[in-house]
Amino acid sequence: MNHCPWSLANPIMKEYHDLEWGVPIFDDKKLFEFLVLDAFQAGLSWAIILKKRETMRSAFDGFDPQIISEYSTEKIEALLTDSGIIRNRLKVNASVKNAASFLKIQKIHGSFSDYIWQFTDQKTIVNSWKVENQIPVSTSESDAMSEQLKSDGFSFVGSTICYAFMQAAGMVNDHLISCFRYSELTEVL
Repeated sequence: MNHCPWSLANPIMKEYHDLEWGVPIFDDKKLFEFLVLDAFQAGLSWAIILKKRETMRSAFDGFDPQIISEYSTEKIEALLTDSGIIRNRLKVNASVKNAASFLKIQKIHGSFSDYIWQFTDQKTIVNSWKVENQIPVSTSESDAMSEQLKSDGFSFVGSTICYAFMQAAGMVNDHLISCFRYSELTEVL
């Protein structure tokens, strides 16, 4: 079976590619997890994030936005000493701020899913890339998402991070057309 070349870097990336990347997500808790992880990815490789994902899930209380929004200064300081996570004060603080903003969005829109999927008209954008260098790092949709998220109080949500989030959450199908997952995911849409 053909794979997107980036997924062959290591077994963790391959498993993520084969099972998760590009699969549409509508569950608010899972969307929040990817929002947190994509913010932590800024300046790092996705492979590093995936290696630390389970430890981060544990450290960040299962990515529960209600719990994270209430983190105390002591909890934040404890996180910054945890070698199992990305110990970046700005990113940890952004997670707390983003959890509070996430909860506000849920209250206003009924769900974060309804809110975030508006940027792709509530459906997956199916691209038709032949080679990896055709895949953009941002689009007009991720630009709009970034601008709106920032105005709604989120941090670490630049357009590139938003596009990576869109890929992870299946808002775009950026599997190469030669990849076995491209047709599998396109068929279910």
